[in-house]
Amino acid sequence: MQVSIEQLNPMAQDDFIALLGHIFEGTPGIAEQVWVDRPFANVLDLHGKMVAIVEQMPLSQQIELIKAHPELGSRSQMADASVQEQASVGFNHISPSLYERLKQLNLTYRQKFGVPFVMAIKGQTREKVLAEFEHRLHHSKEQEIQTALREIAKIARFRLSDLVMEMP
Repeated sequence: MQVSIEQLNPMAQDDFIALLGHIFEGTPGIAEQVWVDRPFANVLDLHGKMVAIVEQMPLSQQIELIKAHPELGSRSQMADASVQEQASVGFNHISPSLYERLKQLNLTYRQKFGVPFVMAIKGQTREKVLAEFEHRLHHSKEQEIQTALREIAKIARFRLSDLVMEMP
């Protein structure tokens, strides 16, 4: 179900959080905080205000936000949006050899950075995602935290676009 900004702006806080609490994986507090910034001019305004909240979080909370994201190719329970995003690139049905490759990449990445690899994979190919995964293993921890936060902002934008109608 999509809603318009005009429907979103007057929502009660509980309804607003119920609708937008999943936009930033496992972090409904961002929707709770942005609710006070209503009314929003459009989806871009809403997204910008949500991202500003993330940017103002202490590093420890930003790391927890990154940790809330599932690993690519994971067979663990994850949010519906993550399931759909991973399926869009074919990570829901992978060969045993690709599963082992992803498992090793995830392990190496988590050991180096202490967080899961996060990438906005909507519109990407599996090959592009894997190449980016391997490339980002060469980042410093500081670079990778910032890259992951930028990717999370992209994921949030995609999720908002799926949920909130853009008005012409």
